[in-house]
Amino acid sequence: MPLDDITPDTCGLSESVIDRIRTLLDACPAVERALLYGSRAKGNYRRGSDIDLVLEGEQLDDIQVLTLETQLDDLLLPYQIDLSRLAAIENAALLEHIRRVGRVFYQR
Repeated sequence: MPLDDITPDTCGLSESVIDRIRTLLDACPAVERALLYGSRAKGNYRRGSDIDLVLEGEQLDDIQVLTLETQLDDLLLPYQIDLSRLAAIENAALLEHIRRVGRVFYQR
């Protein structure tokens, strides 16, 4: 799906929140793509629903993901952000869910 599908109307996040998260992702060269999944991707989110993001990148490692988690936390957004690396996910049901409902949130 194109990036244009991620809008305040489709995921319940303000343009400012979307831009701030994308700016941090863009600052990490190892992140090639980020997919939004879960309730915000499906459109059945509630006020205060968390933001589920899975990251992809050939050079992306767990240290970089932890650094991004800290930087995202420092933004003091009113949401919990669950960040994971696609290559590290072993749960088949979760991988299927991401494949089925994941929407491109960021792409280099």
